[in-house]
Amino acid sequence: MSSQSGGMLRQPVSVWATAFAAVVAFMGIGLVDPILPSIAKGLKATPSQVSLLFTSYFLVTAVAMLITGWVSSRVGGRRTLLLGLSLVVLFAALAGTSGSVAQLVGFRAGWGLGNALFVATALAVIVGAASGGAEKAIILYEAALGLGISMGPLLGAALGDWSWRAPFFGTATLMAVGFVLIVSLLKETPRPAVRTRLSDPIRALAHGGLSTTAFTALFYNFAFFTVLAFTPFILGMTAYGIGAVFFGWGVCVALSSVFAAPWFQRHLGSVRVLCLSLALLAVFQVGIALSGHAGIVVFTVLCGIPIGLNNTIFTEAAMEVSDAPRSVASAGYNFVRWLGGALAPYIATKLGEEAGPAMPYYLGAVCCLAGIAVLVTRRRHLAALDHVDVDHTFQDATRAAAA
Repeated sequence: MSSQSGGMLRQPVSVWATAFAAVVAFMGIGLVDPILPSIAKGLKATPSQVSLLFTSYFLVTAVAMLITGWVSSRVGGRRTLLLGLSLVVLFAALAGTSGSVAQLVGFRAGWGLGNALFVATALAVIVGAASGGAEKAIILYEAALGLGISMGPLLGAALGDWSWRAPFFGTATLMAVGFVLIVSLLKETPRPAVRTRLSDPIRALAHGGLSTTAFTALFYNFAFFTVLAFTPFILGMTAYGIGAVFFGWGVCVALSSVFAAPWFQRHLGSVRVLCLSLALLAVFQVGIALSGHAGIVVFTVLCGIPIGLNNTIFTEAAMEVSDAPRSVASAGYNFVRWLGGALAPYIATKLGEEAGPAMPYYLGAVCCLAGIAVLVTRRRHLAALDHVDVDHTFQDATRAAAA
C-alpha cells in the first residue's frame, strides 16, 4: 500500500494544480450545508425552497455534462477548464449578492454550468497527465473529491458564522486562485483526433454496462443527496455544529474512497462491493430515521463510508466498463447520475415538511435497494469489471507468492 500511495503522490505539477482546483470545486457541494438554515432564515424561505439551491445546481450540471466533450474536443482541455473556472468564480460571487431565494437558485444554476465544464474535464486531464495509470489517477481524483467535500462544510461554517453570503465570496476567491494555477502550470492539452458529437454521450448509454452503472448511480445519488441536503435542517445545530458533523462525514468519504475502495475491489470485485455499500448506506439511513439527535449525528458521519466506496467504484466502472472514449462515457454516466442529485434535495425536503423528518431517509433506503436490484438483475452487463478485478487479485497473489 505504501508503494502504491507513493506512486500516486509522485505526479507532475500540472496534475496537482488541477487537483487543487478540483478540491475547491468539490468544496462547493458541501459549502452550503452548514448555512442552509441561515439562508432560509435570512431570505425568509422554507427548507424545500432553499433545497432548490442543490436542484438547480445539479440539474444544470447534469444537462451540461452532455456538452462538455463537445466543447473540450474543439477548444482543448485547458481552455475548457479555464472557462468552467471563470463561470464558477462569476456565479459564486453573484450568489453572494442575492436578495431572494429565486436569485440565489438562478446563480447556483450558472455555477452548475461552470462546475460541469470544469469537473468533467478535470477528470480527463488528470487521467491523461497523471503517472501510474488510470487507476491511480482516478483515486487521486476521488481524493480531491473527498478532501473538497470534507473541507467545504468547515469553510462554510467558518465564513457562514459571519454572514451566509461570505462562503460564496470565499469560494469565488479560491476558484480564482485555481484559475491562476491552471493558467500558470498546465500546458495546453492535445485535442482528440476525432471531435465529440453532441449525441455521443447519449449513444454511449446504449452500452449495457454503462447504462447499468449510470442508472444504479442515479438511485445511489438520490440517497446520497438526501443525507447531504436534508440533514442540516434536522440537526438543530449552529453552523459550526453542522460543519463539524459534515466534516466528519467528509473525512469518512475521503478515507474510504482512497484506501478502502481499492482493497475491497481487489478482494471482492466491483459489483459485490457496490451491492454491500448500497446495503450499508440503506441501513445507515434507516438508522438516521429511527434515531434521536445523537444517533442522527453518528449515522450521518458513518454514511460517509459507503458513499466513499461507491464514489470511487462507480467512477472507475463508468470509465472502464464500455469501449467508448473515457470522456464520452464519463459525460453520459454523469448526465444520468447527477439527475439523482437534482431530484433528491427538493423531494426529500418537501417529503420531510409534509410527512415527517424520517420519511426522506426511508425513501433514500428504498433507492439504495432499487440500485441493488438493478445491479443484480443486470449483472451480466458488468462481467468485464469482475473479470478485471479477478485478474488484479490473481496478479497480486502471484506477486506475493513469488516474493
